[in-house]
Amino acid sequence: GTATTRADGTTSIEEFAQDVGDAQAVAERYWAAQFRSSGEGFRPIRRIIPYQRAGEVSCGGQALPRNNAVYCSQGDFIAYDVAWSVTAFRQVGDAFVFYLLGHEYAHGIQVRLGIRYDFTIQQELQADCMAGAYLGDSVRSGLLTLGEGDLEEFQEGLAAVGDDPDQPWFAEGSHGTAQQRTESFFRGYERSLAACDLR
Repeated sequence: GTATTRADGTTSIEEFAQDVGDAQAVAERYWAAQFRSSGEGFRPIRRIIPYQRAGEVSCGGQALPRNNAVYCSQGDFIAYDVAWSVTAFRQVGDAFVFYLLGHEYAHGIQVRLGIRYDFTIQQELQADCMAGAYLGDSVRSGLLTLGEGDLEEFQEGLAAVGDDPDQPWFAEGSHGTAQQRTESFFRGYERSLAACDLR
């Protein structure tokens, strides 16, 4: 079926969980089709794990902190802090959930494709571009229907997750400024994966 984002001020935990499930289903269908078209087999990310406390989930022996969402290559899973994610969902809107899951799913695809960069920011901006491609292509194909205001929600969400302007771009963990992240996402959204420097 077609998943629909709802830019309508919905705030319940049930609606959040439904959006996470829809975003996962759309991402799996999208990436399976991409791999199939290039003659490759596709293996979905193994699990998506919500967590509530710092240290409740670990990745490669390192406890995951609060206020975060990550892809863990060692266990092939995505984990997200429920309280932080639901707060973003309520403040920004449901489109943010589709972006968030799309970004972390893109990290799993990078691992599957063997893509590695010297600097974290390169990996992160490419994942933003890939998230944009997954969403833009899914809208164009009819797999996903955006609600009114969802493009603005993407912009607002990207602005909220940008690095502090004083953070050096080469620092470990840098993701890019709000402007860099927004540009990368919308480049993928408008021009698909060809814009994302997949090697």
